[in-house]
Amino acid sequence: MVHRHAVTGRRVALTALGALVATGIPAAVAAEPTPAAGPVPSAAQTLGADRPSAPMLRALERDLGLTPAQASRRLVNEAEAGTRAGRLRNALGDRFAGAWLRGTTSQELVVATTDAADVPAIKAQGAKAAVVKRTLRDLRAAKQKLDAAAARVNTRETPLWYVDIPANRVVVEAGGKAAAAAFAKAAGLDGESVSVKVTKNRPRLMEDLTGGDAYYIDGTARCSIGFSVTKGEQEGFASAGHCGKPGAKTTGYNQAAQGTFQASTFPGKDMSWVAVGDPWKATPNVKGEGGQTVEITGSVQALVGAAICRSGSTTGWHCGKVEQHDTSVSYAEGKVDGLTQTTVCAEPGDSGGPYVSGVQAQGVTSGGSGDCKTGGTTFYQPINPLLSDFGLTLKTAEAETPAPQGNVAQTWAVGRVYEAGATVTHAGVRYQCLQTHQAQGPWAPAGTPALWQRV
Repeated sequence: MVHRHAVTGRRVALTALGALVATGIPAAVAAEPTPAAGPVPSAAQTLGADRPSAPMLRALERDLGLTPAQASRRLVNEAEAGTRAGRLRNALGDRFAGAWLRGTTSQELVVATTDAADVPAIKAQGAKAAVVKRTLRDLRAAKQKLDAAAARVNTRETPLWYVDIPANRVVVEAGGKAAAAAFAKAAGLDGESVSVKVTKNRPRLMEDLTGGDAYYIDGTARCSIGFSVTKGEQEGFASAGHCGKPGAKTTGYNQAAQGTFQASTFPGKDMSWVAVGDPWKATPNVKGEGGQTVEITGSVQALVGAAICRSGSTTGWHCGKVEQHDTSVSYAEGKVDGLTQTTVCAEPGDSGGPYVSGVQAQGVTSGGSGDCKTGGTTFYQPINPLLSDFGLTLKTAEAETPAPQGNVAQTWAVGRVYEAGATVTHAGVRYQCLQTHQAQGPWAPAGTPALWQRV
């Protein structure tokens, strides 16, 4: 069993610039699926958002200025909105331009389209419509050009770029306009395609097992455990790639022998996993406020604007909001793509620690700027790509089935990571995924309309 005691560890020196509906849409699209038999659980019930832990609620109240009722309502609203956004994404197809949440309790879901004819169908799903110029596919294509250019040019003065879905634009954060313009030109993008935000912030890695516990690498560097995982019979935990290389040895919070890094990717991505031996055991727990734990039940990806909390061995439990998905960050140590940007604070030593939305695992701490005294920005490596790349299964409170090996195309399987929009067959019926997640045993498509839509 992993213990939860804090220990003082030596911090590792950091560099200042660390690598941290339209006509033609069927009427059935807007309707809830009809259950074959028995009551169908709501999205909030499926994802556990209707039964949050006390530590989660207290931290949301503290960090987002919510009342207890508002904190509870926000989690339920976010779970329900994710399913509605998924249905509209599938219905709008190439015209879909993203979705995000607004309001104190995330009571407002906004869905963007490039065709004004889609507005009635969006409103029919209880969402507000935004008619914009660029589809999400177009925005991502522009960002991919920046990603490619970053492999050829120095990005020290342009350390951050991402798709800003609510603003319907690609943004480059840079030390100056000239640097941003040169980066955009190298990517073959004009001024209308890229917006520039001038900032002095420089993301850095948070160098320095339950999720959030400290662990040490080769007796020197300290990071934080992300989420417990399994690979076959082997237990371990997920963390950040910059924390250690394959073969590096780890010790736990008490400096007792713990495990070995099995795989690590950094830069490019910021992901790793450590296999542990006795007496360490994988649990579905993340350390919350005051040392209490939050039990993880899955890995359904949260929408932009959703509340999110982070646990780390330096600063403990803090909350904020999801700002951007698929962000590219140029640390001094190398470029990392596919990160999620948040308003949660962090400090050195928090690296690798878990981000949680409700009871859903979101990712592991990569880097950021600022601190937990003055506030800051952080980035996390999403957990679903990590699970998929390394063939791992997230340890959850409800299901513990090994991840399937090989490529079982089009057939739903427990342990496989499914992206929003993916199609599968299950029991002879075809379904389309509404929200990115790793499939859990109780989440078969036929009984989980929060995650799957029959097509």
